[in-house]
Amino acid sequence: MTPEHNDLWFLPLGGTGEIGMNLNLYGHDGQWLMVDCGVTFPKPGRVSADGTVHHRGEPPVQMADPAFIVDRRDQLAGMIITHAHEDHVGAVPYLWPLLQCPIYTSRFTAEILRRKLAEFDLLHRVPIIEVDTGERRQIGSFNVQWLALTHSIPDPNALMIRTPVGHIFHSGDWKLDDQPLVGHGYSVSTFTDLAEEGVDAMVCDSTNANVPGHSLSEAALHQGLLDLIGSAKGRVVVTCFGSNIARLHTLAMIARETGRYMGLLGRSLVNMSGAAKAAGLWPGSDKLISPSHLGYLPRHDVLAVATGSQGEPRTALRRLAQGSHPDFELEAGDTVIFSARAIPGNEESIDALIAQLRNLGVIVITAEQAGAPIHASGHPAQDELKAMYQWVRPRISIPVHGEAEHMRVHGELAKATGVPRAMVGRNGDLFMVKPIPGIRRQLVATGRLGWQKQALVCVE
Repeated sequence: MTPEHNDLWFLPLGGTGEIGMNLNLYGHDGQWLMVDCGVTFPKPGRVSADGTVHHRGEPPVQMADPAFIVDRRDQLAGMIITHAHEDHVGAVPYLWPLLQCPIYTSRFTAEILRRKLAEFDLLHRVPIIEVDTGERRQIGSFNVQWLALTHSIPDPNALMIRTPVGHIFHSGDWKLDDQPLVGHGYSVSTFTDLAEEGVDAMVCDSTNANVPGHSLSEAALHQGLLDLIGSAKGRVVVTCFGSNIARLHTLAMIARETGRYMGLLGRSLVNMSGAAKAAGLWPGSDKLISPSHLGYLPRHDVLAVATGSQGEPRTALRRLAQGSHPDFELEAGDTVIFSARAIPGNEESIDALIAQLRNLGVIVITAEQAGAPIHASGHPAQDELKAMYQWVRPRISIPVHGEAEHMRVHGELAKATGVPRAMVGRNGDLFMVKPIPGIRRQLVATGRLGWQKQALVCVE
């Protein structure tokens, strides 16, 4: 199956019909372009949206099976990573040896990727091309432009993929945040200009398509977090997603305002902050202390930021709850703030962690219990989706990055906003944008690979 010169195709192998392990292919004129290459972390006993039933003993890290494109590796022009979240970049170290193509991405994402590749002794084998926002690159048969959007991680980019027969706008993960605090913002004219040029299809994030209104700005969280941290009597531990550099920046400002010393607990937090510094995205005024010093400070002087907001085992917050963290022990009267919401499927683990903390006499405050906002989603709610469709005015909407219900609602919203056609499908469907729009259902076999005992194994 090879696209001809008049074809423009979209083929998702992962991330459509589910949230996680994104792997997308675009086809034109005998070549393919890969966009994102991510992982997922399945929970035993949970049924995924794609119908996969997960069991104990499965590999803890899973990714989309790339067999279709591995068999056509000579047609793969390159890979683009839109941003540095695990469900978009995490599979690269595992799958690149099968693909062996150049990788194009932004500076911050490249910093994260290099750290991952170094762990697999791949750092000097993988060609990484850093691309600036607004830049255009010819990658095989595809002319690609990187466009600034905002998300819950620095330097996310949407893509305008141009070919002689048609153009596709690929949103990546995004939101419309007028005060993102860290990294680039966005410009409405970027997207209205695309409409003037003509966009045949918009492949777009569906995560919050069933959420009314507009997502909160990162800047709107400062007061709520300041009130909670400022009124706390003992140590304060805030748990959030390690990739949210803007949230860390907010907490560093609050540490200065409340006279506390801030330290990071957890490998992913330390890694992300180091990458942000290397990419010039960590403000010089945001000083951190070594976590090993936290245990020697008066309790009311401590603000720790810890991994583990989803109740994961072996994370910093889990070890604090168990009394096994090497840097300090939580005591009755200390406070733990969850500046994050539960990812579906993690509720049971989070509840168990909260129970452990409360058994220690620790005050626990979740985003749902806080009187003011202390967490903001990184994905667009309905008003943002409507605005983007009104700006870009695509001829076709292709919802992705969501479960079936998210994508169904997204497709209806797109049509209500004036998009002539919505094509809703799932992994393995071939979306034909040109010459004649349509979907060939389940044309390509899809599945999962897992990483177990230093080897890739077939999960399904």
